[in-house]
Amino acid sequence: MELEVLRVTGESTGRKVQLNENIYGIEPNDHCIYLDVNLIRANQRQGTHKAKTRSEIAGSTRKLIRQKGTGGARRGDINSPVLRGGGRVFGPQPRDYGFKLNKKVRLLARKSALTYKMRDAEIAILEDFTFDSIKTKKMVEVLNNLKVNGGKNLFVFPATDTNVVMSARNIQRTQVTLARNLNTYDILNAKKIFILESSLPQIEEILG
Repeated sequence: MELEVLRVTGESTGRKVQLNENIYGIEPNDHCIYLDVNLIRANQRQGTHKAKTRSEIAGSTRKLIRQKGTGGARRGDINSPVLRGGGRVFGPQPRDYGFKLNKKVRLLARKSALTYKMRDAEIAILEDFTFDSIKTKKMVEVLNNLKVNGGKNLFVFPATDTNVVMSARNIQRTQVTLARNLNTYDILNAKKIFILESSLPQIEEILG
């Protein structure tokens, strides 16, 4: 499996790289993808929701009505969930929505996502590049040269390049990530993935 290496000008360098079939050409597992995306989205939830129970409502604890003989529901103080303005019975409490997922399942999910992108020809290999200064115009120029301005784009770098990250930060639907942070959701969410040439060994080391 070969892909040609492109320059940021959109032209070909004339070189080709060999991609690992065990990462970009496997039989995709849809259920692993579903589980991993579910985990990523669950971990993004704050989980800070909180409703007050009857013991947390500010109100008197005096029993307002006798226990039997009224024909209505049993209730004690004004904080009873039966009454308007009373506490909530099974309301939301602060919680962590994350769950455990086996490492091999997560690896398989990423490989499956990359395989789908490779089948749809949505992965491109870029020659390593950087910017001298932080300039959004330079990143826009790169996107125009690659003919992807307007779509969701993901650039995968081997290490943090502050100038590139800051230049891309203000452009909608354009994300810069590191090879070690590449996840299933980001892969599937992007319309086009640009992997820098020096990022390939890192991805192969993690997923291979």
